[in-house]
Amino acid sequence: MNKSFAIAGSVLCIFFFSGCKGNSALQVSQNEDRAAKEMFQGLWMNDGGEDVAFRVKGDTVYYADSLSLPAYFQIFHDTLVLHGVSNVKYAIVKQAPHLFVFVNQNGDQVKLVKSEDPNDLALFEATESRRPVALNQNRTIKRDTVIISSNEKYHCYVQVNPTTYKVIKPSYNDDGVEVGNAYYDNIIHLSIYKGARRLFSKDFRKQDFTREVPAQFLKVSILSDLLFSKTDAEGFHYTASIATPDEPSSFQVDVCVTKDGKLKMQVK
Repeated sequence: MNKSFAIAGSVLCIFFFSGCKGNSALQVSQNEDRAAKEMFQGLWMNDGGEDVAFRVKGDTVYYADSLSLPAYFQIFHDTLVLHGVSNVKYAIVKQAPHLFVFVNQNGDQVKLVKSEDPNDLALFEATESRRPVALNQNRTIKRDTVIISSNEKYHCYVQVNPTTYKVIKPSYNDDGVEVGNAYYDNIIHLSIYKGARRLFSKDFRKQDFTREVPAQFLKVSILSDLLFSKTDAEGFHYTASIATPDEPSSFQVDVCVTKDGKLKMQVK
């Protein structure tokens, strides 16, 4: 069965949390190609049978990468729609019981063949029970710093606490398909004492940096760390790192606590 269609752009919203887009998809669900959806079920390999691309089960696409979130899918006429981080449409070039060819977001044709190897299926089913695997440092980090300033002693305390708050970052797999990878964010506590008197205490979340970091970057980043930088006449300086997981891009924000316990922040 030959199919061709133009690629549509992605809609930047998460399907499960968008009432407007979610309702729209439900309203046209009766127009889905049920036969094509049934034919799409199974484990799909890249042409050559070396790498697992994904497994289709029911109305969900599961990826071999344990970081990638499963995605709800639909098939309309000549188009595969994946509802993941974004709602993305892929033109179907050809579909048969053991063949699926589509155009990815780079405009390249991707040819997949269905695997009937029980070892492949067993391995993939074993990973499904553990997904998604979200990453961060997965451990509490504690740092104590003693600072002498103007002949006065200060004790600075930082604790990086991993949380269960997920950050979903879009990326593209080897087939040029957009997938959502899950990571855990952190909450970082900072306390500063002058002798026995607590001068400053705060739990920092990445939402505290909305004035310093663009919203779109903040959405897909985590509060990675808070490191002591220096002390000067202005106060105690720490560097907060708001980073995109698995990428070198990050925002470095100067977090300054004045000696009277006030907070100032600016991008470095």
